[in-house]
Amino acid sequence: MPLNEGPRQTGERRLSVNPFYGPANPVGDMAEAPPTHRLPDQPMAPMTAHQLVRDELMLDGNARLNLATFVTTWMEPEAGVLMAECRDKNMIDKDEYPRTAELERRCVAMLADLWHAPDPAAAVGCSTTGSSEACMLAGMALKRRWARRNADRYPGARPNLVMGVNVQVCWEKFCTFWEVEARLVPMEGERFHLDPQAAAELCDENTIGVVGILGSTFDGSYEPVAELCAALDAVQERTGLDIPVHVDGASGAMVAPFLDEDLVWDFRLPRVASINTSGHKYGLVYPGVGWALWRDAQALPEELVFRVNYLGGDMPTFALNFSRPGAQVVAQYYTFLRLGREGYRAVQQAARDVATGMAARIEALGDFRLLTRGEELPVFAFTTAPDVTSYDVFDVSRRLRESGWLVPAYTFPANREDLSVLRVVCRNGFSADLAELLTQDLERLLPELRRQPRPFTQDKGAATGFHH
Repeated sequence: MPLNEGPRQTGERRLSVNPFYGPANPVGDMAEAPPTHRLPDQPMAPMTAHQLVRDELMLDGNARLNLATFVTTWMEPEAGVLMAECRDKNMIDKDEYPRTAELERRCVAMLADLWHAPDPAAAVGCSTTGSSEACMLAGMALKRRWARRNADRYPGARPNLVMGVNVQVCWEKFCTFWEVEARLVPMEGERFHLDPQAAAELCDENTIGVVGILGSTFDGSYEPVAELCAALDAVQERTGLDIPVHVDGASGAMVAPFLDEDLVWDFRLPRVASINTSGHKYGLVYPGVGWALWRDAQALPEELVFRVNYLGGDMPTFALNFSRPGAQVVAQYYTFLRLGREGYRAVQQAARDVATGMAARIEALGDFRLLTRGEELPVFAFTTAPDVTSYDVFDVSRRLRESGWLVPAYTFPANREDLSVLRVVCRNGFSADLAELLTQDLERLLPELRRQPRPFTQDKGAATGFHH
């Protein structure tokens, strides 16, 4: 979560209370307007507190129109009811809530089967608060396995992790928090993700693993996991180094099994030791759930699993946090049960159809060049055409925001910092009708943008954030 600072102004501001909010004494409630950055001295009526909070939240963007986020912004009402009924259940207390724990176990088994674990019954896994925590857990397992194999050299030797420069920021955090050297494969030309051979060349006896991304957040493209494993097979034949692969399938691990069944990226590849996904992305659950799975018990060192005698039972846990609500896990099981394979296939295909159709429509406008077309993740990235000089992608993003659309514009990382793009994430709930409205708004803006004397955005770093 973001690190927040305290108020920057020394003067205290108070909230303004509408007289109608006070159920019994409107004038009194107005006089007791609460401060914004310290606890009020007295309680207030629940209706008043509710309305004050709700008024502030009106200025948030509409989540359904947020084309920056990969996170689920719509679920069925039935799922919302189940989540409300389970939000008070502590996921860690498996003895008190055994059925919630059983639903978690079933979800792990379903994912192990979906990702072709050699023996789904032997695969191990857990739910997390999201794929970022799942990545941290997978990285810890990679490091511990490497340290155990190199006990004669560690802690003297410094471990490293090889990955593309396009990885999600959680991998940079992992390397910083757990003192692992990040070895990044740069982008080159029109290749916007990891190159298998370049990754293999960065590996040595201190490499704990290589991360393959099934769906880059920069442009929605899959990294070639099978080719990566083949390159590492060649490394092992040449040097004897057996380097495992972790697949960060935050989004793609819930898309490829349904739409790209012939693509081999998962536990069918013996070198893939672990996989993570976000249940709250293309797993179709509201924010707060991810999944981490290991090929078998040998891939997850036993010493990382804590057995805690807590609240009346002995429970094995592997997590960076402890207490959390069971609502999201229950919602994940509901969604698995509700959709099944064919339902997931239909939902993800609809999202991909929206993405590819919208990408083609934007390309036909003539002002833009597509980097990707939504043919892997239902995500596409595009930039302005070479002959467009009156505006840039940051101008487009800023003007679309005026109509409520949140479309991120950002600059690519090292070696392609010259490239700035817009990215559109098509999720369930972003329909073909909404895509048509967005495209129409973009078309309406173009005449004005073309008349600009130059791009207007000065501070491109602050123009719009890059959202994962």
